[in-house]
Amino acid sequence: MIQFDKVVKRFGDVTVLRELDFHVKPAERVTLIGPSGSGKTTILRLLMTLERVTSGTIEVDGQCLSHMKRGDRTVPADEKHLRQVRKKIGMVFQQFNLFPNMNVLRNITEAPVRALGVPREQAEEKARELLEMVELSDKALAHPSQLSGGQQQRVAIARALAMEPEVLLLDEVTSALDPELVSGVQSLLRDIARSSNLTLLCVTHEMNFARDISHRVLMFDQGQIVEDGPPEQIFNEPEQQRTRDFLQAVLDA
Repeated sequence: MIQFDKVVKRFGDVTVLRELDFHVKPAERVTLIGPSGSGKTTILRLLMTLERVTSGTIEVDGQCLSHMKRGDRTVPADEKHLRQVRKKIGMVFQQFNLFPNMNVLRNITEAPVRALGVPREQAEEKARELLEMVELSDKALAHPSQLSGGQQQRVAIARALAMEPEVLLLDEVTSALDPELVSGVQSLLRDIARSSNLTLLCVTHEMNFARDISHRVLMFDQGQIVEDGPPEQIFNEPEQQRTRDFLQAVLDA
């Protein structure tokens, strides 16, 4: 479902990703761990086309994201191509990114109506189903400023799912929440992951969440994969000293 082939990403003289190769199978749940600045969030931003690759290619569901065919040539993707592939991808950000001038229902329906052409009545019906799933049925007409951080993140999750993506990206989705709200959002995401066929790519510093939700865990450092394995191996018997050092640092913190 996701394929990175020798992807390099530079910001000026700083190389963030170094000829990165990795894949995620359909319906697989993969979590990226590692120190801040190791390139994890850059991977998600590339998939959302918020950044462009410096070199290499990215495919989503067999369709090239970073490039497209023009005649017999391969050229950088234009905006029309990016929009088409991006429809398969949803993302939940650290900071919610809800529209403050719109109520909850409108926040969820705006993208399906405008980007997918879904009739508003149909989009609203779907939005109310999603609000029931995230236990916010009574907040449909509230504005983001009237919600707690945990409630705003639940709305952001419902908004991402309203686009019916095949791939869901999660970027430190609990890092901006008060500690007592974290477990509720994590529990919701676990339920979504286990009850759907979504392909999930998650960045988190919550190691228990990573252990619980993942089929595979990838340890990142300095723009490269240091170790790749099932959570039982990564967390109980990591093979690489860098992985052991990172996990020990997280435990000590």
